[in-house]
Amino acid sequence: MGYVVTLKKNEEKRILAGNGWVYANEVASISGKDKNGSLATVVSSAGRFIGKGYINHLSKILVRIFVRDERSDEEVIKERLLEAVNLRKRLGFSTCYRAVYAESDLLPGLIVDKYGEALSVQFLTLGMDMRKDFIVECLKDIFAPRAIIERSDVAVRQKEGLPLKKGVIYGENISRIETEENGLKLSIDLIDGQKTGYFLDQKENRFALRRYAKDKNVLDCFCNAGGFGLNAAAAGAKSVTFLDISPVALSEVKRNAALNGITNIETVECDVFEKLREYKAEKKKFDLIVLDPPAFCKSGEDVAAALKGYKDINVLAMKLLADDGILVSSSCSHFVTPLMFKRMLAESAASAGKRAKIIEERGQCPDHPILLGADESAYLKFVVLSVCK
Repeated sequence: MGYVVTLKKNEEKRILAGNGWVYANEVASISGKDKNGSLATVVSSAGRFIGKGYINHLSKILVRIFVRDERSDEEVIKERLLEAVNLRKRLGFSTCYRAVYAESDLLPGLIVDKYGEALSVQFLTLGMDMRKDFIVECLKDIFAPRAIIERSDVAVRQKEGLPLKKGVIYGENISRIETEENGLKLSIDLIDGQKTGYFLDQKENRFALRRYAKDKNVLDCFCNAGGFGLNAAAAGAKSVTFLDISPVALSEVKRNAALNGITNIETVECDVFEKLREYKAEKKKFDLIVLDPPAFCKSGEDVAAALKGYKDINVLAMKLLADDGILVSSSCSHFVTPLMFKRMLAESAASAGKRAKIIEERGQCPDHPILLGADESAYLKFVVLSVCK
């Protein structure tokens, strides 16, 4: 007999509202016996059927519910994959996009990104990892890809008791693919690139940046492969300076710039905080500055320190802007809420002695949908500010 997980009284309310995570401290009892990663049945304290999901006693999230009826998990996985892919088709995505976004597509722990004719996948939970072969067969049927690359080299797997893995798991032995985004040619490193190869969640935000870039001197901070700055250059920026601490990232910038015949760029390998202080001492000015730092906040305990870091970098950027300049400021941490982020920006403007107005506010690309009831699926803040004295 498989596991039956009985919740404490009233703990089902959040789950019935759409969130499929069952935490160990919400459970009254567990009966039956099976192995970690198997499908467990979750019931309320009154014995009401809530759903079925993958159980893992090694994780704080004991069960991830994704089946709400009596169907088999394989039947549901196949249906959800098709549902996710069809949604992206209806939204007009065709070349580079996130095809499956884990909990938001009701497939907890599964990420599938499409890069042209290749797929990059992550199996982040034990339950999905145990069904990898079945999922790969489904993806082959749906996409007929040249290759499927596994990028399960993510620390969160260790919380599930899983080793880190990466490499080609189907098809051609390719490590890099050329594709397009927003009309720009891109060379994507599928094996060693950030995340699954590229930051797809900012795709439409990168394009939105173009309206502010023509004839401007642009500074792209924490640039990674240069997506924002390259879109600015494509829109007619006078010059673009790319800052990143990683020489590998800057080599990707140069590669992608060359693919598109973009020459009016400078790349600087540096600690971004230190470089902005240098620019301030030199009284250097830019018309448009992009701040897209890595996550400063990995847990709720880090919020105060993260907000201090965000404020420091935003104050520096505001002081480097020419009058009536544009600041694009972004955060990818779920724990920093939109309200916290905007309050930080207001404090930054006051500390910099500037006046700032929000002229555009955006979030993650629609191929990263937000599941109502699961706040964790909403994480990206993207604010465009007009900054003046």
